[in-house]
Amino acid sequence: MFASLGEPVRLSIVDRLSLADASPGELAVAFDVPTNLLAHHLGVLEEAGVVRRVRSEGDRRRTYVQLRLDQELVQTLVGAPVLLHAPRIVFVCTHNSARSQLAAAAWKRVSSVPTASAGTRPATRIHPRTVAIGARHGLRLARAKTADAAGVLLPEDLVVAVCDNAYEEYDDVALHWSVPDPVRIDTDAAFERAYQEIHGRVARLAQATAPAQNTPSRPRGLAQRSHR
Repeated sequence: MFASLGEPVRLSIVDRLSLADASPGELAVAFDVPTNLLAHHLGVLEEAGVVRRVRSEGDRRRTYVQLRLDQELVQTLVGAPVLLHAPRIVFVCTHNSARSQLAAAAWKRVSSVPTASAGTRPATRIHPRTVAIGARHGLRLARAKTADAAGVLLPEDLVVAVCDNAYEEYDDVALHWSVPDPVRIDTDAAFERAYQEIHGRVARLAQATAPAQNTPSRPRGLAQRSHR
């Protein structure tokens, strides 16, 4: 792992992934490197156990690269994320019945920055397993309701898409977390895995986020992607 981070581009890739996942194409553009060279760097990082590639649950064609934050040494090697200023964090997924609800509830316990959750196509109610898993971890979701992102988001919000569908469908998402949809499997174990991943990512983002000052540093909204 130490050797894999000894190259400047690979170290920059890890820094880029410290708060959000990214596709290889996004990384190639961000660092202005040819795709074949980027593939080499990602291969080195993947072999060292620093990153992994996951298939999109949205279009099922593209892949996303994410840090192996489940590895303790990777957490130690990754530097502190850049400080963000946000008036509000809004977690968005497709149905607003599981992942975004868990993220917002977990956020409230670790940060004073206001939060909300919403869905691009919200379900009529929060999933019962979401409530049960939340209760297991001390999150109060019994009275939570789903909401439409179009009626929740404000221009200055920092938007975190916690599912691939929401990220691929809309522009102006600040951060993307490729978290598998637990509703697709619909077991307590799947919801527990989703919670654990979200909990770790929320804690890391909270360390890098402070209440907004006079002018938000990264205003975000939610508009349909024009390139689809």
